[in-house]
Amino acid sequence: MTIRIENMSPAVDLTRRQAIGPVRTQHPVWHDLLPPCNDACPAGENIQGWLDLAQAGHYEAAWRHLVTDNPFPAIHGRVCYHPCETACNRAALDSAVSIHAVERYLGDLALKHGWNAVPAPATGKRVLIVGAGPCGLSAAWHLALRGHTVEIREAGPVAGGMLHFGIPAYRLPRDVLYNEVARLEALGIRITLNHKVEDILAEKAQGQFDAVLLAIGAQAARHIDIPAREAAKVIDAVSLLRSAGTGERPQLGRRVVIYGGGNTAMDAARTARRLGAEETLIVYHRDRSHMGALPFEADEALEEGVQIRWLSSIKGVDGQAVRVEKMQLDENGRPQPTGEFETLEADSVVLALGQQSDTGFLRGVPGVEFAADGTVIIGDDFQTGCAGLFAGGDMTPANRTVTTATGHGKRAARHIDAWLRGGKFVKAPRLAIVGFDALHLPIYSDALPSQQPLLPVAERDGFQEVLGGLDERQAHHEARRCLSCGNCYECDNCYAACPTAAIKRLGPGNGYALNLERCTGCAVCFEQCPCHAIDMVSEITPETQP
Repeated sequence: MTIRIENMSPAVDLTRRQAIGPVRTQHPVWHDLLPPCNDACPAGENIQGWLDLAQAGHYEAAWRHLVTDNPFPAIHGRVCYHPCETACNRAALDSAVSIHAVERYLGDLALKHGWNAVPAPATGKRVLIVGAGPCGLSAAWHLALRGHTVEIREAGPVAGGMLHFGIPAYRLPRDVLYNEVARLEALGIRITLNHKVEDILAEKAQGQFDAVLLAIGAQAARHIDIPAREAAKVIDAVSLLRSAGTGERPQLGRRVVIYGGGNTAMDAARTARRLGAEETLIVYHRDRSHMGALPFEADEALEEGVQIRWLSSIKGVDGQAVRVEKMQLDENGRPQPTGEFETLEADSVVLALGQQSDTGFLRGVPGVEFAADGTVIIGDDFQTGCAGLFAGGDMTPANRTVTTATGHGKRAARHIDAWLRGGKFVKAPRLAIVGFDALHLPIYSDALPSQQPLLPVAERDGFQEVLGGLDERQAHHEARRCLSCGNCYECDNCYAACPTAAIKRLGPGNGYALNLERCTGCAVCFEQCPCHAIDMVSEITPETQP
């Protein structure tokens, strides 16, 4: 039996000038860098910060830290595509930290115990938010915490927007969504449903609102011209998901074809199977490497028996016959017709070709401008050309995801708050990102990643949740895998390694202090800091240069 021993000791760089001698030429400084997970989060969460609290077992404190950026951890722990994990430095060792699973654990724990935040004293300012989707709800939370009176007006019958009508219950159970929204109402946020805003300036004046945020999302299905006879049953994916989300069971027939390659197409196909379709086929005009859907979304659809026909484009529908042309990709990855056709049989065709915003009610508002795709143009402060009228989320030029919209809500709220107070929000300077190569890892917690329980495919015949959550032991275990990239977590490596006792502990949460009279500038502390929270600063100036 061969035993493999891995030496984690850092290599000595013999080309680097050693700084010890009769005259010190450098000394250590402690600083914060930007962890790549934080940088990748569209909601702007301080992921490393709340993971640090979670690994210490301070779960409520971790949740409170998290919701200063994102008020919906129980939602995002389920539906976010977690780009933070793609960026995680831990992946270079074994596998990325399952950040979304720990976030979900904290969110579920908060719902179980009824945790909520306390708003600041009332400012007397009133803000109207149009739309109760992720952007509008997020902005409402952040504005209410700052003491402003907030009212949301929503055209639909329930709050949540595409969280409710675009994401099936097997990914986001409705009780989780309702309870997260109820936390906002507990802050005093008023949500008026079934109220479609037609004249925004009139409603602003009548309600005596000081500012307005437009966050209507993109819930109108985008259509293309496909020749179809009257006998053909052609519906859009948004309508299908909306119907299923309200408890209806649309009659789709035995064979269903879905046209599109995004996440909505995958959800529509999986929903169709749960509604009774025996054969569900996705038709997409490009290949898998160019699809809009996230890889795990396609994988789960395939696991459930959904078929995907790549490089195919629907050209016509005649009753139960769907005419499809084979495509090929050119050198730029664009699909080109081949002139080869085939016929598929389908009882229903579902169009999943994207969504667009219904912004017609804004066309007459002075100062509001639109991009070529119909989205509303905003400035860096999220304000339109009409003073006091802000916009965010899917109705503006942005990456259309739940997490991006939630981040928009937070950022818009910060600018609205500053505007209401007569000032301007100034973002803190951006820190440098710390990559894996900058870490010094002679010691790290060699913990295997936790696996979230998956509902067996054979049992996925309804809308019960597919992906389970972690228990406390698993969540704590997973949080401990964080390497705290770029941020000191007081591991005492520097304190223990200093040969001259020049480093002093300042107590939990306060870091360390340096006694320059004892420091020789040897850089041992720098080499022993596992997370690169120490840099060596040169003391050589032009005057002292030999």
